[in-house]
Amino acid sequence: MRVCESFQCVCKRDSLGYCPRFAPPAGSVCSYVRYRHGTTTSRRPAMTESPGTKAANGDVGQHVTNGLKRGRNGVLRSVHRCQQDEEEVHRSSHHGSSYNRPFLESYEETPMLVAVLTYMGYGILTIFGYLRDFLRLWKIEKCHIAREKEEQKDFVPLYQDFENFYTRNLYMRIRDNWNRPICSIPGAKMDLMERVSPDYNWTFEHTGHVVKDVINLGSYNYLGFAENTGVCADSAAEVAMTYGVGVASTRQEIGNLDKHEEMEKLVAEFLGVESAMAFGMGFATNSMNIPALSGKGCLILSDELNHASLVLGARLSGSTIRVFKHNNMQSLEKLLREAIVHGQPRTHRPWKKILIVVEGIYSMEGSIVRLPEIVALKKRYRAYLYLDEAHSIGALGRRGRGVVDYFGLDPRDVDVLMGTFTKSFGAAGGYIAGKKELINFLRSNSHSAVYAASMSPPVVEQIITSMKCIMGEDGTTIGSDRVRQLEENTVYFRKRLREMGFIIYGNDDSPVVPMMLYMPAKIGAFGREMLKRNIGVVVVGFPATPIIESRARFCISAAHSKDMLDRALSAIGEVGDLLQLKYSRHRKQPSSERPFDDLYEDIDD
Repeated sequence: MRVCESFQCVCKRDSLGYCPRFAPPAGSVCSYVRYRHGTTTSRRPAMTESPGTKAANGDVGQHVTNGLKRGRNGVLRSVHRCQQDEEEVHRSSHHGSSYNRPFLESYEETPMLVAVLTYMGYGILTIFGYLRDFLRLWKIEKCHIAREKEEQKDFVPLYQDFENFYTRNLYMRIRDNWNRPICSIPGAKMDLMERVSPDYNWTFEHTGHVVKDVINLGSYNYLGFAENTGVCADSAAEVAMTYGVGVASTRQEIGNLDKHEEMEKLVAEFLGVESAMAFGMGFATNSMNIPALSGKGCLILSDELNHASLVLGARLSGSTIRVFKHNNMQSLEKLLREAIVHGQPRTHRPWKKILIVVEGIYSMEGSIVRLPEIVALKKRYRAYLYLDEAHSIGALGRRGRGVVDYFGLDPRDVDVLMGTFTKSFGAAGGYIAGKKELINFLRSNSHSAVYAASMSPPVVEQIITSMKCIMGEDGTTIGSDRVRQLEENTVYFRKRLREMGFIIYGNDDSPVVPMMLYMPAKIGAFGREMLKRNIGVVVVGFPATPIIESRARFCISAAHSKDMLDRALSAIGEVGDLLQLKYSRHRKQPSSERPFDDLYEDIDD
């Protein structure tokens, strides 16, 4: 037991090592103090009601006074509206800013004609979908999808109607663009097994032909460690001969190998924290550990574009969940203020814990979290921060240490560091890192730690070897060279796409590069046309994205040579002309000074 002097309450230290009752008691007042912001908020296309489409016309909200003096820093500065039909380019200022480098993100407005045609396309597909359902009802057209049995017609439906409708009438038309079987390593180039469908994508048959040397722009092989030759592959093979492939037990029983402990110590050293622990599955690292850290009486503030694993973990925790607009610090701060002032619903008791959950790189947007601002807000309002670095670890930062390294922050400012080994390290699994108290708590209370089988020894060795390469402990510069090469490839690829006239989303330093397709017919057409030119890409549509924001998502790797990227860019330009995908209007070029427009967007109280 100890006394939390800030709010004069008696409480116990929780698993994160802090006082869980950090919110002031109900009825108390927390004076609103200005937070110094370094960058603007990215503005998304207005017609999709994405974050940042409004401009603030003054102060964010009224200050809580109630007889207390206002904070020393006063009020937030006013902001102004940018031209809505121009590309938004945001740059952080080096003067009085919490950012130590330029921070550029672009989200160009969806052209009005394109948006209208996209809605029309979905409307036409829906009309034909209902027509085909009518034909299937009268047995004129055969339906291959699972359906409710006649004797169960009065039961609660097992399949949701709209999702089932979308699957059989829209998704099936372009299903051949997904689940393509590969028969090689997912390196810079890969081999694909050719397949055909005799029944319009309901089923597939392999022809026996292999499409070789397809340039891979879809795998998360950021640093090129997904390879079958080299020091990582050799070390993993050697460990497989010594330890075998499976452990056949959990860590808490007899499945705790010396390799597991070596890996966890290395991860903690790599991240610059006290301790770390690893899990066999990246998805379960989020979905099974968040419920261990948060529960009833706790509040989770989640970015609206967080990954499904984070969303599932938050729901399983039983905590109250409130969503803030993507990368919008005004929206987040408004929720923090309300949570502290009002407390829990009905009782108005202070929240036991407030947990902010964000990602380092958002895998569908290519955006990077505004971590300096979130850390400052977290400190000001005494919340906890859970950072998912699945895509950013290894791929960002001068030393490849992720988004914390990218911004030059202290890793101790992040309460829970999460990441996966499936991307930059070419392995499998995930990790949680932070204070020793946190890790010791999770070892006993996390379902994925207590019940899951131990990680495979060859996978562990792959992680150890690749991480040592990045840290330079292997005595070479392989790791640092790959980190630098990935950065160069990313900047080059994004610059060329923008010059060619495509609308691309995200941060200039993000290796995840979304290119907008919009119309449903162009999703399948783009994927097929690119494969004809021996380029493997990932196309994404609803429900993974908003319904009119279909896109192709390119993942850049350090293993890509300039010749590969040039060949891919040439093919993308050719297909872009064929399908008329060059929507960008290039009305605004990046300036040397960061505009303060759209610093925040207005939120109605």
